[in-house]
Amino acid sequence: MADAMEQLYQQVILDHSREKHGAGEIDPFDGESFQVNPTCGDEVRLRVRLDHADGPPRVAGIGWVGQGCSISQASLSVLNDLVTGQDISTVDRLNETFRELMHNRGKELAAEKQDSLEDAAAFVGVARYPARIKCALLGWMALRDALAHALTAEPSQKEDS
Repeated sequence: MADAMEQLYQQVILDHSREKHGAGEIDPFDGESFQVNPTCGDEVRLRVRLDHADGPPRVAGIGWVGQGCSISQASLSVLNDLVTGQDISTVDRLNETFRELMHNRGKELAAEKQDSLEDAAAFVGVARYPARIKCALLGWMALRDALAHALTAEPSQKEDS
């Protein structure tokens, strides 16, 4: 059973590394971040657009361009699917849960947390390889940074016309 799950998880990662959901630049955008993993050279420029209508800000869209291993590319694709349309507090919670998974040394999280990650739960096996954890976290670090820029930007910097 463990082998079957591991194969399924590997397939999810391979599929996302090929399909790259959210890949490409978006404009206009509210926040941007460029991150590099100095260990392996993976890099990403991630842009986020927020929707401030109807309550707390939501992630209206993510666009990213970058290069790197299948793990970093797949993680960005999964991140796009998981956070687009979510409010900022949900995005923060997902970000923390994914970080927890990456620091759990290959063990699954409690069922509720594991389920909240959807396809991102497939990265549980990556956490067994310390050198690969930074690859999986690269896009999540970029998202956190881009959101910080978006939430602190002056309104005049945003498209109003």
